[in-house]
Amino acid sequence: MRTIFLHLHPARINESSIRFNRTFGLGGMAALLILVQIITGILLRFYYTPIPAEAYNSVLFTKNQVLFGQFIRNIHYWSGVFLLLLAFLHFLRVFLTGAFRDDRKINWLFGLFLLVLIVLLNFTGYLLPWDQLAYWAITVSTNIIGYLPLVGESLRTMIISGKELNADTLRTFFTFHTAVLPFLLLLVVLYHFWRVRKAGGVLIPGADENPEMVPVMPNLVFKEFIVALVLIAVLFTFSALFNAPLLEKANPAYSLNPTKAPWYFAGVQELLMHFHPFFAAFIIPLTVLGFLAWIPFLKYDEAPTGHWFISAKGRASSEATAKFAVAVTLAGILFNEYVLNFEVLLSPVPAFISNGILPLMILFGFMAAYYRYYLKRYSLSKAELVQAVFVFVMVAFIVLSLVGIFFRGKDMALAYPWNV
Repeated sequence: MRTIFLHLHPARINESSIRFNRTFGLGGMAALLILVQIITGILLRFYYTPIPAEAYNSVLFTKNQVLFGQFIRNIHYWSGVFLLLLAFLHFLRVFLTGAFRDDRKINWLFGLFLLVLIVLLNFTGYLLPWDQLAYWAITVSTNIIGYLPLVGESLRTMIISGKELNADTLRTFFTFHTAVLPFLLLLVVLYHFWRVRKAGGVLIPGADENPEMVPVMPNLVFKEFIVALVLIAVLFTFSALFNAPLLEKANPAYSLNPTKAPWYFAGVQELLMHFHPFFAAFIIPLTVLGFLAWIPFLKYDEAPTGHWFISAKGRASSEATAKFAVAVTLAGILFNEYVLNFEVLLSPVPAFISNGILPLMILFGFMAAYYRYYLKRYSLSKAELVQAVFVFVMVAFIVLSLVGIFFRGKDMALAYPWNV
């Protein structure tokens, strides 16, 4: 057992790197939840039948007839939700401490890939219950893919194996969810952890030339064990209190109102409420992904230090940018919903311009004004400026997602959460 731990960690480790507030254990907790997903997924496979005529009934049988079946299903569902949230928080932590540059930039790309894989695992598993919620959420999500130019409709047809969800769709999603994606995820996770160790572990602020080294056992392993126990306790308690959602069996002839994409795609669905589909489903998401993949390869003026938000000035600019992002995003949503709809106002103009280029140019105008009157005023370094842009993008995405999840009611109109 000791040898196994030493494969995961070096024999001795810098004492300052194992403080809990250095990483909050986010990466380790995500790895543990992957293991929980695999174990509970294997147990659920014993009773699941990936055929539309039987899938829903097999889930009901597991839920009502199998000993602890509902509890195992709850654990599997909520661990998938927690995994995505923790992976996203880990992604934010890595960026905001500067641990994505220099010899860590390749691992940053693999981390992005891992985040995409986790989203795909949640997405492919979402359809498997074959209830109304799953059927129409996946229908909405795959319709978004259809908005991609030239190849969108062909890509959507290939993914769902037809024009609408069918038995081949369920079989394909089941295969990817239970075999292809978990295998790929495990390979990338192992490589990701290896790259972290190769880069010297956690990036530590003001590392000394002769740091105090302590044995990894029990100093680090004991802390990991405690964090794992707390996470399992929280997960089990949550699973005992809240059941995984399950509506009536899927009915292609009757759609839900509102029909929403899975919660992790709510931000993109909200964008579709305000932008032309070409911009909402293609230009904006692709630009964000390109930005995230590009930032490690920029030439910065100083080396990363491991300090949160780089500096006091970087923290202040990030806080101001976060407030600006919340204000601009909410104002844009409310303005478009209740005051002015460019597509209606400029109906003679092609929607590509009136509901695409025009609102995007207005958004860039606000960002340019903010840069001129705030960011430039404080003479941010390139690293601090990139961080401010990153914070704006992430906060805007979070606000869009929260609005899409909690404030969209019947016919996708804005409504209070208790009326949704």
